[in-house]
Amino acid sequence: MAETYRQAWMQVGISQDMIDKRRLPLFTEAFELETAEVSSGGREFRLTPAAADAWKRMKTAASRSGVDIHIVSAHRSVQRQVELIAAKLDAGQALEAVLEVLAPPGCSEHHTGRAVDIGTGNVKPLEPEFESTPAFCWLRSNALDYGFELSFPEDNEFGYVYEPWHWCFSERVAQQIVAAGVRQ
Repeated sequence: MAETYRQAWMQVGISQDMIDKRRLPLFTEAFELETAEVSSGGREFRLTPAAADAWKRMKTAASRSGVDIHIVSAHRSVQRQVELIAAKLDAGQALEAVLEVLAPPGCSEHHTGRAVDIGTGNVKPLEPEFESTPAFCWLRSNALDYGFELSFPEDNEFGYVYEPWHWCFSERVAQQIVAAGVRQ
């Protein structure tokens, strides 16, 4: 796995030292995926079966509370991560700046099939203003009940920009919630 990731890093000029310096974890890419949601434009967003089930339950609960949440991004392959980084580099962005908003290939939670970038209403997706929406407020109060945690809070240990829209499902957390008798 690590050698495959090193080859992907080389494609976009990322060194092993850059990964080590930020202590970035490597994630195994998920292959057992199912559709968690289909956008109004027909785009399928895929997650692992457990994450997809938890997402659907969480989305239904949010809707019952009058809160709109939808997926903007879900599973992303290692190769797609290379393409996204390469596009930003080709547009003239510095690698260091790119790596504040995109994880190196192999280091993205999106590879796991458990991470979602969440949008709401007419708010521009993947922007800090998501933090001031009813959706974010609802997620802060309720997402953990469904096993989802905010991955990149302000000043996070990995050096990524604050991403109030990025949440990741944890089976461990979900099992603890169920064991504690919290609603599911």
